[in-house]
Amino acid sequence: MPSPFDQSPYQVRLEWGAEGLARLAPADVVIAVDVLRFSTTVTQLVEAGDEVALDGARAWSSNGADVAEAAAATGAEVLLGGIRNASAVASAVMSLQERRGDRTSVTVIAAGERAADGSLRFAVEDLLGAGALVCALIDLGIDHTSPEAVAAAESFRALRRGLRHLLSASGSGRELAIGVASTARMADAGIRPATPEEAAEHDASSAVPHLRDGVFTAFA
Repeated sequence: MPSPFDQSPYQVRLEWGAEGLARLAPADVVIAVDVLRFSTTVTQLVEAGDEVALDGARAWSSNGADVAEAAAATGAEVLLGGIRNASAVASAVMSLQERRGDRTSVTVIAAGERAADGSLRFAVEDLLGAGALVCALIDLGIDHTSPEAVAAAESFRALRRGLRHLLSASGSGRELAIGVASTARMADAGIRPATPEEAAEHDASSAVPHLRDGVFTAFA
């Protein structure tokens, strides 16, 4: 018997972290959302023509990498998305659906943040990133969405004019301003981390990181 929490009646679903992914029914496509900074930084790297190995990326951003790895283990197509490339990701999902020739289920996973004890913390930037993606999917007609997904989408619609402030003033944004260890690790790897301001730029990028064989490349 299906679980009441697996969102299986819906084409578009939303949950939090790898734990949330495990609660959901299997999906054809999983979109990992870690706005500050994994999704946005990898999107910028892919847009510049680079390839990003998942194992290497985990060294500087474990939250988003863990979600992507868990998603890949399910056999789904794995994309990275956020505010910056929401419409491009939705278009990629539509392309995958057309290639499959069948209704395609989509799971959006907001990565959230890990507290010191390992528990998952709500992250407003990932709620807004997930909402931007759900809105973009709805705009393309992929609109049979779960209540959880709709709630994120409407949060984005209502707050989109304040994205820059919301991301920089959020707990995660303030933490980055103070300084985090991953910044130095990224510098050691020759990677410039995306800023909260860049992460808040809606649809500024047409690049879609696509995980294949452990490496993110541009979706084609």
